[in-house]
Amino acid sequence: MRVPDGFLWGGATADFQYEGGWQEGGRGLSTHDFETDGSVQDPRGNTLLLADGGFAKARSSFFAAESFPEGAKPHVYPDCYYPSHNAVDGYHHMKEDVELMAGMGYNVYRFSICWSRIFPTGEEQQPNEEGLKFYLDLIDELEKHGMEPLITIHHDELPAALAEKYNGWESRHTIDCYLHYCRTLFERIGMRCRYWLTFNEINAVRGYASCGTSSADDQTHYNAVHNMFLASAQAVKLGHEMMPGSQFGAMYALSEIYPATCKPEDMFRQMQCRRESLFFIDVMARGYYPSYTGDLFGRRGVTLHTEPGDDEILKSGTLDFVSFSYYRSCTVSTETKFNVIGGDQNPYLQSTPWGWPIDPLGLRYCMNEIYDRYQKPIFIVENGLGAIDEIEEDGTINDTYRINYLRDHLKAMIDAIVIDGVPCLGYTMWGCIDLVSLSTGEMKKRYGHIYVDMDDKGNGTCARRKKLSYDWMKEVIATNGMMFCGAVPRNAGVSGDAAVRFVLLTFHHRRVVPSGAVKIRFQSKGFSLVEFSCTGRAFGAAGAQGAKSWARMPTAVQVSGTSAAR
Repeated sequence: MRVPDGFLWGGATADFQYEGGWQEGGRGLSTHDFETDGSVQDPRGNTLLLADGGFAKARSSFFAAESFPEGAKPHVYPDCYYPSHNAVDGYHHMKEDVELMAGMGYNVYRFSICWSRIFPTGEEQQPNEEGLKFYLDLIDELEKHGMEPLITIHHDELPAALAEKYNGWESRHTIDCYLHYCRTLFERIGMRCRYWLTFNEINAVRGYASCGTSSADDQTHYNAVHNMFLASAQAVKLGHEMMPGSQFGAMYALSEIYPATCKPEDMFRQMQCRRESLFFIDVMARGYYPSYTGDLFGRRGVTLHTEPGDDEILKSGTLDFVSFSYYRSCTVSTETKFNVIGGDQNPYLQSTPWGWPIDPLGLRYCMNEIYDRYQKPIFIVENGLGAIDEIEEDGTINDTYRINYLRDHLKAMIDAIVIDGVPCLGYTMWGCIDLVSLSTGEMKKRYGHIYVDMDDKGNGTCARRKKLSYDWMKEVIATNGMMFCGAVPRNAGVSGDAAVRFVLLTFHHRRVVPSGAVKIRFQSKGFSLVEFSCTGRAFGAAGAQGAKSWARMPTAVQVSGTSAAR
């Protein structure tokens, strides 16, 4: 058993965290352009011009978005730092970055399109050709390097003009503008992309930055989301008509949720919280509001504003697959203040420097749960570790902690695929290159395999540098994840440089130790046979050390000896 051929390995970014170029190429203002940097201690916020001319800042994180004071409008101040304006300058480093991604062996790249780069105000009839050209050039580069696009149409932002004039997604007019935007993308990019995501983390969006609404209360939020549901369904239907064979998903922020205890009350609370999180997928994957909607809206004091025909629209454009991000898990009890994806800390788990619990098994649990519930293929489009990376004196960045995190999560993912039988289309790590953190606006919270020379205030050269995890991920992809699929077979049946990687990395990175003597025999044209024998734990260390000396492009490899055991 193994990961299926054609599995998509890649990375993911968002335009407002990666591109920059906010005043270039005809781009209009986006709702994230008013969002400051921040930290855990000093949260991000939208800067506002008050009705009396004063200054204010309203928290912008979807975890705790705040409503604007009456009459306040977003405003860019010259003495504030706005990370989206420059991000990590992907707008000018695009070709270099694609080449670096291709060097890891990526066959897919998930990116988002900046709506205001295509339609600066959201209401133009004709698109901004310079903006379209940027993304067409990007796809050209991907195709040149054997990669395909996975496009997020709406990644937590919209043209600021639609927010100012119509209160963003609270207005049905925004649906019409979104569908015009989609039609343009389908016409101009069309069959060059087979996988599309209509919305990003739609279960976590709230407030101005992600929904364009000046209010962040539940009533406004759920009515805005209803309009997003309608927009997604119509986009899926339109996409299927215009691009036969295209596949559509939407993306959700998922944490696995465990009951804090086996008390019946905590178990029931876990069910309620899980429903609250999966409500959004329930509607979009099934095409109707679930029966528990009344209870959910009743507890939140929400009255949904619907129109005749809405039910039919939802049914007409259900998702082809379910995609999600997974970073952590949480626990809930009757005392938990739950925020859709976050609850209480699990005492059995370690956490990242930013307090996110590390739970690889939770990913496998989540994959099974989602497939059992919807019976649709899944796509893991975000997973990764935010950490502080240090450059050593010799210029290396030894992010072994990221390798450990990814190794354990990829092992869990592949176990779900191979053992549990969950159909999974692919895996795109967040973010393959260092980005501005969404939650805190920091650069020091780094996720990538590729380091970007920039600090929290945007200072630096933006030069790119490979981390240790870059080469590790390259090996994972070269073997199609086979190092996670069990013990090395007696006759591996692989050839070329991949044979060396397969044998060595299977043992070394799975923490697998041979139970007895193991002999590896490499045969290469023009070279004598090379044999290596080792017993027990010495294999891992010696194997890692010997990898470079054996890289002689062998044409065949055989493995003999006792089976590997954990």
